[in-house]
Amino acid sequence: MKRLILLAIIGLGLISCTAQKNTKMKNSPNEWKHTTNIYEVNVRQYTKEGTFRAFEKEMPRLKEMGVKTLWLMPITPISQKVKKGTMGSQYAAHDYTSINPEFGRMEDFKHLVNEAHKMGFNVIIDWVANHTGWDHVWTVSHPEYYLKDPKTNDFQIASGMDDIIELDYKNPEMRLAMIDAMKFWVKETNIDGFRCDLASWVEVDFWEQARPEVEKIKPLFFIGEFDELDNPDYGKVFDASYIWTWMHKTKEYNEGKVSFADLKDLLMRYSNIGDSSMRAWFTSNHDENTWNGTEYEKYGVLAKPLAVFSITWNGVPLIYNGQELPLKTKRLEFFEKDPIPWTGKNELHDFYKTLLTLKSNNSALRGGDAAVTTYFLKTSADDKILAYVRKNGKDEVLTVLNFSKEDVSFTINDDHISGSFKDIFEKKSRNFSENKDFSMKVGDFLVFEK
Repeated sequence: MKRLILLAIIGLGLISCTAQKNTKMKNSPNEWKHTTNIYEVNVRQYTKEGTFRAFEKEMPRLKEMGVKTLWLMPITPISQKVKKGTMGSQYAAHDYTSINPEFGRMEDFKHLVNEAHKMGFNVIIDWVANHTGWDHVWTVSHPEYYLKDPKTNDFQIASGMDDIIELDYKNPEMRLAMIDAMKFWVKETNIDGFRCDLASWVEVDFWEQARPEVEKIKPLFFIGEFDELDNPDYGKVFDASYIWTWMHKTKEYNEGKVSFADLKDLLMRYSNIGDSSMRAWFTSNHDENTWNGTEYEKYGVLAKPLAVFSITWNGVPLIYNGQELPLKTKRLEFFEKDPIPWTGKNELHDFYKTLLTLKSNNSALRGGDAAVTTYFLKTSADDKILAYVRKNGKDEVLTVLNFSKEDVSFTINDDHISGSFKDIFEKKSRNFSENKDFSMKVGDFLVFEK
Protein backbone atom coordinates (compact mmCIF):
# COMPACT_ATOMS: atom_id res chain seq x y z
CA MET A 1 0.00 0.00 0.00
CA LYS A 2 1.09 3.50 -0.77
CA ARG A 3 2.53 5.33 2.21
CA LEU A 4 2.04 9.07 2.45
CA ILE A 5 4.80 11.41 3.57
CA LEU A 6 4.64 13.43 6.79
CA LEU A 7 3.86 17.08 6.04
CA ALA A 8 5.85 20.04 7.29
CA ILE A 9 6.12 21.05 10.91
CA ILE A 10 4.81 24.59 11.55
CA GLY A 11 5.49 26.78 14.62
CA LEU A 12 5.80 24.67 17.73
CA GLY A 13 4.70 21.63 15.95
CA LEU A 14 2.37 21.01 13.08
CA ILE A 15 2.06 17.31 12.73
CA SER A 16 0.35 15.66 9.81
CA CYS A 17 -0.57 12.00 10.02
CA THR A 18 0.07 9.44 7.34
CA ALA A 19 -2.21 6.65 6.30
CA GLN A 20 -2.65 3.70 4.07
CA LYS A 21 -5.14 3.80 1.26
CA ASN A 22 -8.38 2.21 2.25
CA THR A 23 -8.98 -0.30 -0.47
CA LYS A 24 -10.93 -2.93 1.43
CA MET A 25 -14.26 -3.28 3.08
CA LYS A 26 -15.23 -1.30 6.17
CA ASN A 27 -14.93 -4.36 8.37
CA SER A 28 -11.28 -4.68 7.37
CA PRO A 29 -8.68 -3.57 9.93
CA ASN A 30 -7.39 -1.25 7.22
CA GLU A 31 -10.44 0.87 8.02
CA TRP A 32 -11.36 0.22 11.64
CA LYS A 33 -7.81 0.54 12.94
CA HIS A 34 -8.10 4.35 12.48
CA THR A 35 -10.99 4.68 14.95
CA THR A 36 -10.54 1.72 17.27
CA ASN A 37 -9.36 1.42 20.83
CA ILE A 38 -7.92 -1.66 22.55
CA TYR A 39 -9.02 -3.05 25.91
CA GLU A 40 -6.64 -5.61 27.42
CA VAL A 41 -8.35 -8.56 29.13
CA ASN A 42 -6.57 -10.64 31.76
CA VAL A 43 -9.02 -13.55 31.73
CA ARG A 44 -7.51 -15.11 34.87
CA GLN A 45 -8.10 -11.99 36.95
CA TYR A 46 -11.15 -10.48 35.26
CA THR A 47 -13.75 -12.44 37.24
CA LYS A 48 -13.81 -14.69 40.30
CA GLU A 49 -14.34 -17.63 37.93
CA GLY A 50 -11.53 -16.57 35.60
CA THR A 51 -13.20 -18.14 32.55
CA PHE A 52 -14.26 -17.14 29.03
CA ARG A 53 -17.94 -17.65 29.87
CA ALA A 54 -17.69 -15.45 32.95
CA PHE A 55 -15.97 -12.70 30.96
CA GLU A 56 -18.69 -12.85 28.30
CA LYS A 57 -21.15 -11.53 30.87
CA GLU A 58 -19.04 -8.36 31.16
CA MET A 59 -18.98 -7.58 27.44
CA PRO A 60 -22.26 -5.58 27.36
CA ARG A 61 -20.78 -3.21 29.96
CA LEU A 62 -17.61 -2.79 27.88
CA LYS A 63 -19.69 -2.20 24.76
CA GLU A 64 -21.59 0.51 26.57
CA MET A 65 -18.28 2.04 27.72
CA GLY A 66 -17.20 2.42 24.10
CA VAL A 67 -14.65 -0.40 23.84
CA LYS A 68 -14.02 -1.50 20.25
CA THR A 69 -11.27 -4.14 20.29
CA LEU A 70 -10.75 -6.82 22.93
CA TRP A 71 -7.19 -8.06 23.44
CA LEU A 72 -7.00 -11.30 25.40
CA MET A 73 -3.76 -12.14 27.13
CA PRO A 74 -2.38 -15.57 26.13
CA ILE A 75 -5.08 -18.23 26.04
CA THR A 76 -2.84 -21.26 25.43
CA PRO A 77 -2.02 -23.91 28.08
CA ILE A 78 0.69 -22.99 30.59
CA SER A 79 3.91 -24.96 30.93
CA GLN A 80 4.16 -26.75 34.29
CA LYS A 81 7.91 -27.37 34.32
CA VAL A 82 9.85 -24.58 36.10
CA LYS A 83 6.48 -22.91 36.70
CA LYS A 84 6.36 -19.53 38.44
CA GLY A 85 4.10 -19.31 41.46
CA THR A 86 1.04 -21.48 41.91
CA MET A 87 -0.52 -20.99 38.47
CA GLY A 88 2.39 -20.07 36.23
CA SER A 89 2.87 -17.42 33.57
CA GLN A 90 0.42 -17.12 30.72
CA TYR A 91 3.47 -16.23 28.61
CA ALA A 92 5.08 -19.66 29.09
CA ALA A 93 3.17 -21.74 26.56
CA HIS A 94 2.84 -25.51 26.68
CA ASP A 95 1.12 -25.77 23.30
CA TYR A 96 0.34 -23.19 20.60
CA THR A 97 -2.89 -24.73 19.34
CA SER A 98 -4.85 -25.59 22.49
CA ILE A 99 -6.83 -23.70 25.12
CA ASN A 100 -5.72 -23.14 28.68
CA PRO A 101 -8.18 -25.34 30.63
CA GLU A 102 -8.11 -22.71 33.38
CA PHE A 103 -10.24 -20.54 31.06
CA GLY A 104 -12.55 -23.19 29.61
CA ARG A 105 -12.70 -25.20 26.40
CA MET A 106 -12.10 -24.36 22.76
CA GLU A 107 -15.88 -24.24 22.28
CA ASP A 108 -16.08 -21.59 25.00
CA PHE A 109 -13.51 -19.40 23.28
CA LYS A 110 -15.22 -19.78 19.91
CA HIS A 111 -18.49 -18.79 21.57
CA LEU A 112 -16.82 -15.71 23.07
CA VAL A 113 -15.47 -14.61 19.69
CA ASN A 114 -18.83 -15.15 17.99
CA GLU A 115 -20.71 -13.21 20.66
CA ALA A 116 -18.12 -10.43 20.58
CA HIS A 117 -18.49 -10.12 16.81
CA LYS A 118 -22.28 -9.96 17.14
CA MET A 119 -21.83 -7.04 19.55
CA GLY A 120 -19.49 -5.21 17.17
CA PHE A 121 -16.18 -5.99 18.92
CA ASN A 122 -12.98 -7.02 17.22
CA VAL A 123 -10.99 -9.72 19.02
CA ILE A 124 -7.21 -10.10 19.04
CA ILE A 125 -5.14 -12.59 21.02
CA ASP A 126 -1.70 -12.36 22.57
CA TRP A 127 0.88 -14.23 20.52
CA VAL A 128 4.15 -15.26 22.18
CA ALA A 129 6.54 -16.13 19.37
CA ASN A 130 9.92 -15.52 21.01
CA HIS A 131 9.83 -18.37 23.51
CA THR A 132 7.86 -21.20 25.09
CA GLY A 133 7.72 -22.91 28.45
CA TRP A 134 10.07 -25.79 29.29
CA ASP A 135 7.54 -28.53 28.58
CA HIS A 136 6.07 -27.20 25.37
CA VAL A 137 5.13 -30.07 23.07
CA TRP A 138 7.86 -29.00 20.64
CA THR A 139 10.57 -29.75 23.23
CA VAL A 140 9.74 -33.44 22.68
CA SER A 141 8.59 -33.54 19.08
CA HIS A 142 11.01 -30.96 17.69
CA PRO A 143 13.85 -30.11 20.09
CA GLU A 144 15.74 -28.75 17.08
CA TYR A 145 13.31 -25.79 17.10
CA TYR A 146 15.11 -24.36 20.14
CA LEU A 147 18.36 -22.58 20.84
CA LYS A 148 20.80 -24.55 22.99
CA ASP A 149 22.92 -23.28 25.85
CA PRO A 150 26.53 -24.14 24.88
CA LYS A 151 27.48 -24.52 28.57
CA THR A 152 24.77 -27.01 29.49
CA ASN A 153 23.68 -28.34 26.07
CA ASP A 154 20.15 -27.85 27.38
CA PHE A 155 17.54 -25.44 26.10
CA GLN A 156 18.55 -21.79 26.37
CA ILE A 157 16.82 -19.70 29.01
CA ALA A 158 15.16 -16.64 27.49
CA SER A 159 16.81 -13.41 28.67
CA GLY A 160 17.23 -14.44 32.27
CA MET A 161 13.60 -15.50 32.80
CA ASP A 162 14.11 -19.06 33.94
CA ASP A 163 10.57 -20.32 33.22
CA ILE A 164 10.88 -19.79 29.45
CA ILE A 165 13.23 -21.01 26.69
CA GLU A 166 14.16 -19.45 23.37
CA LEU A 167 13.16 -20.60 19.92
CA ASP A 168 15.64 -20.73 17.03
CA TYR A 169 14.52 -18.50 14.18
CA LYS A 170 17.33 -19.69 11.99
CA ASN A 171 15.35 -22.91 11.66
CA PRO A 172 13.01 -22.55 8.64
CA GLU A 173 10.86 -25.50 9.71
CA MET A 174 10.21 -23.88 13.09
CA ARG A 175 9.14 -20.69 11.35
CA LEU A 176 6.63 -22.58 9.22
CA ALA A 177 5.30 -24.37 12.28
CA MET A 178 4.84 -21.03 14.06
CA ILE A 179 2.98 -19.60 11.06
CA ASP A 180 0.76 -22.67 10.91
CA ALA A 181 -0.08 -22.20 14.59
CA MET A 182 -1.09 -18.59 13.96
CA LYS A 183 -3.20 -19.69 10.99
CA PHE A 184 -4.94 -22.22 13.25
CA TRP A 185 -6.47 -19.52 15.44
CA VAL A 186 -7.67 -17.46 12.49
CA LYS A 187 -9.21 -20.46 10.73
CA GLU A 188 -10.70 -22.16 13.78
CA THR A 189 -11.87 -19.20 15.85
CA ASN A 190 -12.13 -16.26 13.40
CA ILE A 191 -10.07 -13.85 15.51
CA ASP A 192 -9.24 -10.44 14.04
CA GLY A 193 -5.56 -10.14 14.79
CA PHE A 194 -2.62 -10.57 17.13
CA ARG A 195 -0.87 -8.61 19.84
CA CYS A 196 2.68 -9.87 19.36
CA ASP A 197 4.61 -10.20 22.61
CA LEU A 198 8.24 -9.03 22.54
CA ALA A 199 7.90 -8.57 18.79
CA SER A 200 11.34 -6.99 18.39
CA TRP A 201 12.99 -9.98 20.11
CA VAL A 202 12.02 -11.99 17.04
CA GLU A 203 13.78 -11.30 13.74
CA VAL A 204 11.83 -8.77 11.68
CA ASP A 205 12.03 -10.98 8.61
CA PHE A 206 9.92 -13.59 10.40
CA TRP A 207 7.07 -11.10 10.76
CA GLU A 208 7.59 -10.08 7.13
CA GLN A 209 7.25 -13.75 6.24
CA ALA A 210 4.40 -14.58 8.62
CA ARG A 211 1.95 -11.72 8.16
CA PRO A 212 1.17 -12.15 4.44
CA GLU A 213 0.90 -15.90 4.91
CA VAL A 214 -1.57 -15.65 7.77
CA GLU A 215 -3.50 -12.89 5.99
CA LYS A 216 -4.24 -15.21 3.09
CA ILE A 217 -7.13 -16.26 5.33
CA LYS A 218 -8.45 -12.75 6.12
CA PRO A 219 -7.12 -9.23 6.74
CA LEU A 220 -5.83 -8.90 10.31
CA PHE A 221 -4.72 -6.27 12.80
CA PHE A 222 -1.18 -6.65 14.14
CA ILE A 223 0.08 -4.72 17.16
CA GLY A 224 3.68 -5.33 18.17
CA GLU A 225 5.36 -4.92 21.54
CA PHE A 226 8.22 -2.71 20.39
CA ASP A 227 9.02 0.98 20.30
CA GLU A 228 9.44 2.24 16.76
CA LEU A 229 12.01 4.78 17.92
CA ASP A 230 14.25 1.81 18.74
CA ASN A 231 13.07 -0.63 16.05
CA PRO A 232 12.03 1.35 12.95
CA ASP A 233 12.11 -1.65 10.62
CA TYR A 234 9.34 -3.37 12.57
CA GLY A 235 7.00 -0.44 11.96
CA LYS A 236 6.78 -1.44 8.32
CA VAL A 237 5.13 -4.73 9.29
CA PHE A 238 2.81 -3.83 12.17
CA ASP A 239 -0.31 -1.67 12.34
CA ALA A 240 0.54 -0.34 15.79
CA SER A 241 3.49 -0.31 18.16
CA TYR A 242 4.30 0.57 21.76
CA ILE A 243 5.55 3.82 23.28
CA TRP A 244 7.92 2.49 25.92
CA THR A 245 10.15 5.58 25.73
CA TRP A 246 7.17 7.88 26.33
CA MET A 247 5.91 5.75 29.19
CA HIS A 248 9.28 5.84 30.97
CA LYS A 249 9.84 9.53 30.20
CA THR A 250 6.46 10.62 31.61
CA LYS A 251 7.22 8.72 34.83
CA GLU A 252 10.57 10.50 35.04
CA TYR A 253 8.81 13.80 34.41
CA ASN A 254 6.44 13.15 37.31
CA GLU A 255 9.51 12.44 39.46
CA GLY A 256 11.10 15.74 38.41
CA LYS A 257 13.94 14.09 36.50
CA VAL A 258 13.18 15.54 33.03
CA SER A 259 11.63 18.78 31.79
CA PHE A 260 8.34 19.44 30.06
CA ALA A 261 10.33 20.49 27.01
CA ASP A 262 11.83 16.98 26.97
CA LEU A 263 8.32 15.50 26.73
CA LYS A 264 7.37 17.78 23.83
CA ASP A 265 10.60 16.92 22.03
CA LEU A 266 9.83 13.24 22.45
CA LEU A 267 6.36 13.70 20.98
CA MET A 268 7.94 15.35 17.96
CA ARG A 269 10.30 12.39 17.57
CA TYR A 270 7.34 9.99 17.54
CA SER A 271 5.42 12.18 15.10
CA ASN A 272 8.38 12.41 12.75
CA ILE A 273 8.32 8.62 12.37
CA GLY A 274 5.09 8.91 10.41
CA ASP A 275 2.32 6.37 10.53
CA SER A 276 3.57 3.24 8.84
CA SER A 277 2.85 1.97 12.33
CA MET A 278 0.57 3.92 14.63
CA ARG A 279 1.53 4.25 18.26
CA ALA A 280 -0.56 2.56 20.96
CA TRP A 281 -0.74 5.03 23.85
CA PHE A 282 -1.36 3.78 27.38
CA THR A 283 -0.79 4.49 31.06
CA SER A 284 -1.01 0.88 32.22
CA ASN A 285 -0.89 -2.73 31.03
CA HIS A 286 -0.32 -6.15 32.60
CA ASP A 287 3.43 -5.70 32.96
CA GLU A 288 3.30 -2.14 34.25
CA ASN A 289 0.48 -2.77 36.69
CA THR A 290 2.08 -5.85 38.23
CA TRP A 291 5.75 -4.96 38.30
CA ASN A 292 6.04 -1.15 38.22
CA GLY A 293 2.84 0.10 39.80
CA THR A 294 -0.57 1.43 38.85
CA GLU A 295 -0.87 4.58 36.78
CA TYR A 296 -1.63 6.50 40.00
CA GLU A 297 1.50 5.16 41.68
CA LYS A 298 3.62 6.12 38.67
CA TYR A 299 2.04 9.41 37.59
CA GLY A 300 0.13 10.74 40.60
CA VAL A 301 -2.04 13.72 39.63
CA LEU A 302 -0.97 13.31 36.00
CA ALA A 303 -2.71 9.93 35.67
CA LYS A 304 -5.98 11.28 34.27
CA PRO A 305 -4.44 13.98 32.02
CA LEU A 306 -2.19 11.27 30.55
CA ALA A 307 -5.22 9.02 30.00
CA VAL A 308 -6.94 11.86 28.14
CA PHE A 309 -3.80 12.36 26.07
CA SER A 310 -3.67 8.63 25.22
CA ILE A 311 -7.13 8.80 23.68
CA THR A 312 -7.00 12.20 21.95
CA TRP A 313 -3.48 12.10 20.47
CA ASN A 314 -2.67 10.46 17.16
CA GLY A 315 -2.72 6.68 17.44
CA VAL A 316 -4.56 3.84 19.16
CA PRO A 317 -5.67 4.11 22.82
CA LEU A 318 -4.88 1.05 24.95
CA ILE A 319 -6.67 0.46 28.26
CA TYR A 320 -5.88 -2.24 30.82
CA ASN A 321 -8.78 -4.01 32.48
CA GLY A 322 -9.77 -2.40 35.77
CA GLN A 323 -8.60 1.10 34.87
CA GLU A 324 -12.24 2.09 34.76
CA LEU A 325 -12.63 1.06 38.45
CA PRO A 326 -9.91 2.53 38.88
CA LEU A 327 -7.12 0.35 40.26
CA LYS A 328 -5.46 3.17 42.19
CA THR A 329 -3.23 1.00 44.38
CA LYS A 330 -4.16 -2.52 43.29
CA ARG A 331 -1.43 -4.44 41.47
CA LEU A 332 -2.79 -7.66 40.01
CA GLU A 333 -0.73 -10.77 40.76
CA PHE A 334 0.90 -12.37 37.74
CA PHE A 335 1.31 -16.00 38.79
CA GLU A 336 -1.60 -16.37 41.23
CA LYS A 337 -5.37 -16.02 41.15
CA ASP A 338 -6.07 -12.42 42.13
CA PRO A 339 -9.44 -11.17 40.78
CA ILE A 340 -10.05 -7.52 40.02
CA PRO A 341 -12.00 -6.13 43.02
CA TRP A 342 -15.05 -5.03 41.05
CA THR A 343 -17.54 -3.11 43.20
CA GLY A 344 -20.28 -2.51 40.66
CA LYS A 345 -19.43 1.18 40.75
CA ASN A 346 -16.89 1.96 38.05
CA GLU A 347 -15.90 5.50 38.88
CA LEU A 348 -14.31 6.16 35.50
CA HIS A 349 -16.86 4.38 33.28
CA ASP A 350 -18.37 7.64 32.02
CA PHE A 351 -14.93 9.25 31.74
CA TYR A 352 -13.77 6.54 29.35
CA LYS A 353 -17.13 6.31 27.60
CA THR A 354 -17.05 10.01 26.74
CA LEU A 355 -13.50 9.90 25.42
CA LEU A 356 -13.74 6.59 23.57
CA THR A 357 -16.98 7.64 21.90
CA LEU A 358 -15.34 10.88 20.78
CA LYS A 359 -12.36 8.93 19.43
CA SER A 360 -14.64 6.64 17.42
CA ASN A 361 -17.05 9.26 16.11
CA ASN A 362 -15.06 12.44 15.49
CA SER A 363 -12.97 12.26 12.33
CA ALA A 364 -10.42 14.69 13.80
CA LEU A 365 -9.24 11.90 16.13
CA ARG A 366 -8.66 9.30 13.44
CA GLY A 367 -5.27 7.71 13.98
CA GLY A 368 -2.86 7.40 11.09
CA ASP A 369 -5.01 9.38 8.67
CA ALA A 370 -3.35 11.82 6.27
CA ALA A 371 -6.46 14.00 6.34
CA VAL A 372 -5.88 14.77 10.04
CA THR A 373 -3.52 17.53 11.11
CA THR A 374 -2.34 18.07 14.68
CA TYR A 375 -1.10 21.43 15.96
CA PHE A 376 0.72 22.12 19.19
CA LEU A 377 -0.80 25.39 20.46
CA LYS A 378 1.23 28.24 21.91
CA THR A 379 0.22 29.24 25.43
CA SER A 380 1.46 31.70 28.04
CA ALA A 381 2.38 28.67 30.17
CA ASP A 382 4.21 26.46 27.69
CA ASP A 383 6.28 24.94 30.48
CA LYS A 384 3.18 23.64 32.26
CA ILE A 385 0.35 23.23 29.75
CA LEU A 386 0.04 20.80 26.84
CA ALA A 387 -2.52 22.15 24.38
CA TYR A 388 -3.18 20.84 20.89
CA VAL A 389 -5.91 20.82 18.30
CA ARG A 390 -6.52 18.07 15.77
CA LYS A 391 -8.37 18.92 12.56
CA ASN A 392 -9.99 16.94 9.76
CA GLY A 393 -12.05 19.10 7.42
CA LYS A 394 -14.73 20.82 9.51
CA ASP A 395 -14.14 18.52 12.49
CA GLU A 396 -11.84 19.76 15.25
CA VAL A 397 -10.93 18.51 18.72
CA LEU A 398 -9.10 20.74 21.20
CA THR A 399 -7.31 19.16 24.17
CA VAL A 400 -5.83 21.17 27.05
CA LEU A 401 -3.93 19.36 29.82
CA ASN A 402 -2.39 20.67 33.03
CA PHE A 403 0.94 18.84 33.17
CA SER A 404 2.11 20.67 36.29
CA LYS A 405 1.55 20.06 39.99
CA GLU A 406 0.06 23.49 40.60
CA ASP A 407 -2.95 25.54 39.57
CA VAL A 408 -2.27 27.48 36.35
CA SER A 409 -3.90 30.53 34.75
CA PHE A 410 -2.90 31.11 31.14
CA THR A 411 -3.93 32.17 27.65
CA ILE A 412 -3.75 30.24 24.39
CA ASN A 413 -1.92 32.59 22.05
CA ASP A 414 -2.52 30.78 18.80
CA ASP A 415 -4.58 31.46 15.67
CA HIS A 416 -5.04 27.73 15.03
CA ILE A 417 -7.96 27.75 17.43
CA SER A 418 -11.04 29.92 16.88
CA GLY A 419 -14.81 29.73 16.80
CA SER A 420 -17.30 27.90 18.97
CA PHE A 421 -16.51 24.54 20.60
CA LYS A 422 -18.41 22.34 23.04
CA ASP A 423 -16.85 20.89 26.21
CA ILE A 424 -17.38 17.12 25.87
CA PHE A 425 -17.64 16.61 29.63
CA GLU A 426 -19.56 19.70 30.75
CA LYS A 427 -21.60 20.00 27.51
CA LYS A 428 -21.11 23.78 27.55
CA SER A 429 -20.21 25.84 24.48
CA ARG A 430 -17.35 28.31 24.37
CA ASN A 431 -16.32 30.77 21.67
CA PHE A 432 -12.54 30.87 21.38
CA SER A 433 -12.66 33.79 18.97
CA GLU A 434 -13.75 35.90 21.96
CA ASN A 435 -11.84 34.40 24.88
CA LYS A 436 -8.84 32.08 25.12
CA ASP A 437 -8.15 32.51 28.85
CA PHE A 438 -8.01 29.45 31.10
CA SER A 439 -7.68 28.64 34.80
CA MET A 440 -6.89 25.00 35.51
CA LYS A 441 -6.38 23.21 38.80
CA VAL A 442 -3.89 20.44 39.48
CA GLY A 443 -4.83 17.33 37.47
CA ASP A 444 -7.30 19.23 35.29
CA PHE A 445 -8.02 18.39 31.67
CA LEU A 446 -10.31 19.91 29.05
CA VAL A 447 -11.53 18.47 25.75
CA PHE A 448 -13.65 20.41 23.28
CA GLU A 449 -15.07 19.47 19.90
CA LYS A 450 -16.23 21.65 17.03
